[in-house]
Order: sequence, then structure tokens, then C-alpha cells
Amino acid sequence: MVDLTEQERAALRAAIRAMAEVMAEIGWTTPLNALSEQQVLTLAEVAVGAFQDAMRPSCPSTSPEVPF
Repeated sequence: MVDLTEQERAALRAAIRAMAEVMAEIGWTTPLNALSEQQVLTLAEVAVGAFQDAMRPSCPSTSPEVPF
């Protein structure tokens, strides 16, 4: 297991909240193996995007690279 920083844990919580919104639209009782490819891709995009958005403040504003 990876030792996460508190900021990374907070970013994961943000990602989970964003994924929960998508799952609410899909339906919480829908089994994961019943999701369409597009639904899975949407979940992944939302999770990664929310994580990156939450981590972005940790990036020096002078750097064009994202350090995570």
C-alpha cells in the first residue's frame, strides 16, 4: 500500500464524492459489471479529474508540469 499524504487523502475523498454523483445518476443498485463502457469511462474521467483538481493547489504556479 502507498503511504498517502493528508492532501492526497483529501483529494481521494474529493474524487469519491464526484464518483458518487455519477453513481447516483446511474443508480446505486446497478452492479459494476452491468455498467456500459461509457459509464465506466465517465467514472474514471470524473475520478481522475476531481483528484487532479484537488491536488492542483499543491503545484507551484510557476511550473507548467503537474507534480503528481
